[in-house]
Parts: sequence; structure tokens; C-alpha cells
Amino acid sequence: MNDSPWAAEPVPAGAAYDRGAALPGGPPVHTELPPQEPMPTPPSQAPQAASQPPPKKRAGRDLRAAIGVGVGLGAVIFASLFIVKEVFVGVVVVAVVVGLWELTSRLQERKGIKAPLVPLALGGAAMVIAGYVSGAEGAWVAMALTALAVLVWRMTEPPEDYLKDVTAGVFAAFYVPFLATFVAMMLKAEDGPQRVVTFLLLTVVSDTGAYAVGWRFGKHKLAPRISPGKTREGLFGAVAFAMAAGALCMQFLIDDGAWWQGLLLGLAVAVSATLGDLGESMIKRDLGIKDMGTLLPGHGGIMDRLDSLLPTAPVVWLLLAAFVGTA
Repeated sequence: MNDSPWAAEPVPAGAAYDRGAALPGGPPVHTELPPQEPMPTPPSQAPQAASQPPPKKRAGRDLRAAIGVGVGLGAVIFASLFIVKEVFVGVVVVAVVVGLWELTSRLQERKGIKAPLVPLALGGAAMVIAGYVSGAEGAWVAMALTALAVLVWRMTEPPEDYLKDVTAGVFAAFYVPFLATFVAMMLKAEDGPQRVVTFLLLTVVSDTGAYAVGWRFGKHKLAPRISPGKTREGLFGAVAFAMAAGALCMQFLIDDGAWWQGLLLGLAVAVSATLGDLGESMIKRDLGIKDMGTLLPGHGGIMDRLDSLLPTAPVVWLLLAAFVGTA
């Protein structure tokens, strides 16, 4: 046994060692502490009630702004279509030039690709006008000249990245103005305004059906690596809505049209509009952006509205030409 006067006494349970209370030459003093009360659980860490309802689904955009902008654009389009056809051609030219500006700007910002905008804008406008005046032949000639102008224009800068820049330029010329040319070629027919309305209406109805059905019933992803928000149920909704609208449009809007032709037209539009949307989603994922621009509140940029329209235009033009001709 240790008989030293400096030996510490055993500390009883619940006591604390108070070094400041020790007397010189004497043993340390033990101070009994009051029992500690458990800390209350913060409200943020409290378990949620099992009956709490799951959060509601919400749209990713400002729905009111999107509807307002959509109504405004629709008014401009319909007014220009049925008053003076040439005014609508001008609307298409403006949309093409703005779309090219958005696309080339994002390419340069995110990838350092300098697709020359000036020859693209001038050539794009020429393509749309040539398609309206001369048809497919004029559009192809304007496309070829635009590609040549892109190659020559880029020669005024250093040769580094020349191939990358001109390849992007030719792609932009085909993707935006050349595909938009088919809208101008639809307008050239005698019932051109009705054909353009059919094209626009079916594309919008397809997108609306996909959104409505997918938001309410969507469970199985369509292409999760490209566009996580799209579902197979939404695609079925797009097909059903577009086929119904197509049957009505072909029966009541298009001269010599038949309802069964509208079913086929609606099916084709639903597929092409979905692929067009996925195609631009692929481009935006590669660029690391959500939208191509911010010009249209609730929608993004012009290209974010043209994504499903551009690839659908040649499909509708071709099927209408096969069903009722081009005159």
C-alpha cells in the first residue's frame, strides 16, 4: 500500500477533479457535479412524421412566363402567316439568325470553337429566302455556297483549329438554317399557311402531350444519360396527342387530306420531335449548359424552342408532299 501523503484518493463516480481547490500540502478536493441533462434534439434533426406527404412534383421552369411568351410568339406567327406570307418568311429568317448567334456563342464560350457567324447569318437568311422562292433546288445551292463562304472566311485567321472551326460552321449551317428552309417551302404551296399551322400545332401538341403524361405518369426513363426528365410514358403521350391532332388537321385544314394520313403524320412528328429534343440535349450536355440562351423567359433561348421544330420540318414537308403534293 502506498502511504505517501501525496497519493491521490480514488475519485468517486460523478465527481470531478478540481485542481484549483487543492490545498497546499494536502490532498486534492473532489467536487460533486450535478447530473447532466440530455441536450434537446434540434427541430431540424427531429425525425419526420411518417404521415408527412412526399414533396409535389414541380416544373423546372417558370410556367407563367413560358405560357405568356408562347402566346406572344403564337400571335406573331399566326398574324404574319395569314396576312402576308413574306412577313412570316422574315420571322423565320430572324429566328434562324438569332439561333445561329446562340449556337456559335455557346460553342466559342464552352469549347473554344470559332464558327464564323457572319457568313453563317448571311447564308442562313439566303437559304430560307431561296427555299421560299425556288424550292429545294434553291435551298441546296444556298447551302453549298454558305459552306464555301465558311471555308473562305475562316482563312483570314491563323490556321490553328481551322478544321475544327469550319466543321462546326458547316454543321451549324445545316442544323439551323437548312432545316428551317423546309418551313419556307411548306409556305410556298397554295394552302401553305395551313400546312405551317399543321406543322407547328403537331409539334407543340407532341411536346405538350409528352410533358403532361410524363409529369403525371412517368416512371420509366427514356434516355437517362441524355435527358433524365424524359420517360417512356411521356413518349406514348406525345404519340397519342400528336396522332389525334394530326387526324384533325389533315381532315379539316389540309386540302385533299384524310384523317388516316394525319395519324401517320402525327406518329412521325412525335418521333422526330423527340429525337430533335434529345439531339439538342446531347449538344448541351457536351457543352455543359442547361439552356442555349436566356432570350425567352420560361423557355431559355431561341434554340431551346427550335430543337424539336427543326428536325420535324423536313419530315412534315416530305409527308405532306407524298400525301397531297407540293403545289
